[in-house]
Amino acid sequence: MEQFISFVIKETKHILRDKRTMLILFGMPVVLMLLFGFAISTDVRNVRTVVVTSQSDHLTQQVVDRLAQSEYFLITATVATPQEAERLICSQKADMAIVFAPDFASTKSGVQFLVDGADPNMSQQWTSYAQGVIANPQGGLVNSKLLYNPQMKSAYNFVPAIMGMLLMLVCAMMTSISIVKEKERGTMEVLLVSPVRPLLVIVAKAVPYLMLAFVILITILLMARFVLGVPLVGSLFWILAISVLYILLALSLGLLISSIAQTQLVALLLSAMVLLMPVVMLSGMMFPIESMPDILQWISAVVPPRYYIQAMRKLMIMGVGIAEVKQEALVLLGMTALLLTIALKKFNTRLE
Repeated sequence: MEQFISFVIKETKHILRDKRTMLILFGMPVVLMLLFGFAISTDVRNVRTVVVTSQSDHLTQQVVDRLAQSEYFLITATVATPQEAERLICSQKADMAIVFAPDFASTKSGVQFLVDGADPNMSQQWTSYAQGVIANPQGGLVNSKLLYNPQMKSAYNFVPAIMGMLLMLVCAMMTSISIVKEKERGTMEVLLVSPVRPLLVIVAKAVPYLMLAFVILITILLMARFVLGVPLVGSLFWILAISVLYILLALSLGLLISSIAQTQLVALLLSAMVLLMPVVMLSGMMFPIESMPDILQWISAVVPPRYYIQAMRKLMIMGVGIAEVKQEALVLLGMTALLLTIALKKFNTRLE
């Protein structure tokens, strides 16, 4: 046991001495949290809006004032015809136009939206928000009670997704590269002939990344709570417990990749193909899984971050108990057991 601990300490010092690795491990989470939290936002704010009305009556002006006073729309111009509004949208001087019918004051109906549809998701949101503000005399969104995220902050959606992506990349990619690097240098054989059992050598190389991943997890949670204002409504114990299970799964995947790859380049390519693209595209991080074609939904069922992100959104944002994320936890547990068994069996086969 003392020899195992010595190996863990040696590997930890080796990682801490590598400034580039430390920069990646702790710089990437901070940068991505700030980018997704502030720069990359799907929040509806300051939509440049043109008002189209042939006559300015009292009711129309009330509606326009409600739009202007809301935080969602910025009235940039008032024109007389829809053609003028279209020209402003085509010249990128406006995002949408609201066309009021000449008899709007008397009929209280007759509103048309001209929207820049280059981004279908955002254009649909702009239209929905405008309809809500126009229909609600108080100026807010009508008949909408937003549970769990009343301010409609995109950070509520992105933070659990970033956690799933970062923990998977850091644990799996860095672990696989670390072991493959020993193979390239020819030092793996030296380690394997040491008094410590070969399997414990492999585990000892993964333990420092487990500890570093836990530190990164705490950093992300602190930034989410105190920098981005994302609440941690659920039990912190279960958030950490599910996260540790997910970290073990990622480490198992890293060990499996390292048993297949012979060079660091191959390990990076495998990590990118197996981890990066599926995590971003098929885990529900950026796009709803329900909107994907059936075949991609089936493929996403074997992407581990999908279940972790779902569990974190429920635990962190909705504040549910462990019973509501039992299915996700069982899937992650099964995947961890399967990957760890395959990875260790491959290592044992190679060592024999």
